[in-house]
Amino acid sequence: MPTYDYLCDACGHKFEQFQSITAKPLVKCPECGKRKLQRLIGIGGGVIFKGSGFHQTDYRSDSYKQGAKAATAKTDSKPCEGCKAQKECPAAKASDSSSTKPAAAAAS
Repeated sequence: MPTYDYLCDACGHKFEQFQSITAKPLVKCPECGKRKLQRLIGIGGGVIFKGSGFHQTDYRSDSYKQGAKAATAKTDSKPCEGCKAQKECPAAKASDSSSTKPAAAAAS
């Protein structure tokens, strides 16, 4: 149910009220009892998504998910650019060691 903001023109009382969307606006102020209540235009409520999420891949077929896992497994084995530059990545060390040996032999 949405929350509506109300303001009384007579006494200045301002409050929030939970109401159904189909409910009629309130007209009587709960503070002074006069019929000078106005429903204000509010910012509205935020949308709350509960659960694992609402993403297009949540509803993909099992074969698509298996293919995506296989594709990411292939790309995950490559060292990242930052690791190549710092020589910290084990995969980068393995690939660099094979390329540095011939370079070292050529330099001697």
